[in-house]
Amino acid sequence: MKELLRTTDPTIVAFAMALLQGEGIDCFEMDVNMSVLEGGIGIFPRRILVHADDIERAERVMKDNDIPLGRP
Repeated sequence: MKELLRTTDPTIVAFAMALLQGEGIDCFEMDVNMSVLEGGIGIFPRRILVHADDIERAERVMKDNDIPLGRP
């Protein structure tokens, strides 16, 4: 698995995952339960991981929909 996207905006995470699933790209959301530690204020970014074989196609889907990847 490789990191595709990193953001603190849960709406971007939901939209990105819907797009990926619509394209048949398996994805996994990491750091979902960090809100327990942060108190729900959204300071810790959530990440979306995809299979290494799908990373280029997934990046293209994000770029085509103007979703910033937000990763280093």
